[in-house]
Amino acid sequence: MDLAFIPSPSQGVVHLGPIPLRGYAFCIIIGVFVAVWLGGRRWIARGGKAGTVADIAVWAVPFGLVGGRLYHVITDYELYFTSGKDWVDAFKIWQGGLGIWGAIAFGALGAWIGCRRRGIALPAHADAIAPGIAFAQAIGRWGNWFNQELYGRPTDLPWALKIDPAHRPDATPDVVTYHPTFLYESLWCVGVALLVLWADRRFRLGHGRAFALYVASYTVGRFWIEYMRVDDAHHILGLRLNDWTAIVVFAGAVLYFVLSARRHPGREETVEPDPAVLTAPAGAPVTAPDAVPDDAGDGSATPPPDPDEPPAATEPAASAAPAGAGPADEPADEPEGASKSV
Repeated sequence: MDLAFIPSPSQGVVHLGPIPLRGYAFCIIIGVFVAVWLGGRRWIARGGKAGTVADIAVWAVPFGLVGGRLYHVITDYELYFTSGKDWVDAFKIWQGGLGIWGAIAFGALGAWIGCRRRGIALPAHADAIAPGIAFAQAIGRWGNWFNQELYGRPTDLPWALKIDPAHRPDATPDVVTYHPTFLYESLWCVGVALLVLWADRRFRLGHGRAFALYVASYTVGRFWIEYMRVDDAHHILGLRLNDWTAIVVFAGAVLYFVLSARRHPGREETVEPDPAVLTAPAGAPVTAPDAVPDDAGDGSATPPPDPDEPPAATEPAASAAPAGAGPADEPADEPEGASKSV
């Protein structure tokens, strides 16, 4: 009896004329665009400026790709640096192999550089981009489907994934279908993104807590999904290395969430400073363009005289004569040599 299953693509490359388009790379590119687009909308909604997230992504994305590849190569070095292997393959990122832990760590470093250049606090930016990263992971996991990699144990469930003989484990060369762990993680990441969106709207998470919630929620799913996988991995005390990494990262994310909630309750009032503050010289006071002195506007302040102008003419003496003085044609006796006002 034929079993129901999810088919795998016959090849991971689609040729658009002379241009080869690899499914793995395509999924990553689409994921990056979704993360930047959603992160940009959330950043603007929090009071930030349009284009800021895209500018920071110029730093974060390359750093994240490099970090993800480094983590994979270091933790699976035997695939590239043992006898019979070609070390040049370590640079062939399009063939698959990105470690999410390295991608997050190095991506955060790149984001920190981009945020620092714009005078932005990294936690505020991380909160805005968090659900977008989860959606990007959900899309990027389909790259494993194109490469027929990182699947789980054998199974005959209706949603089992069919794997071609060339991509099956050496231990089970005759088993056709396996758990589609890429699909499990993709769906989990969608759930994480929706959870962060809901919690952020409901509780107004700030100061990095939305990002911490994303990290903690993702690691919970990654732990049990990682436990199902059958690809080669280093084990410590019976657990795969990525399981231990998930435990440590989960604990760190929860600790950060709790401490941040105590020290910085609520959300940031301002997430992006005014450009005038960034361009002002160091130590120079920043004043409003229409600032008015405290003594202006009450008629008591008199501007200092200009030394280049002649003194103003005085009022006629007659206008200051006291009431009851005689007619102007009968002036009072004046001292000899005194001038008369005319």
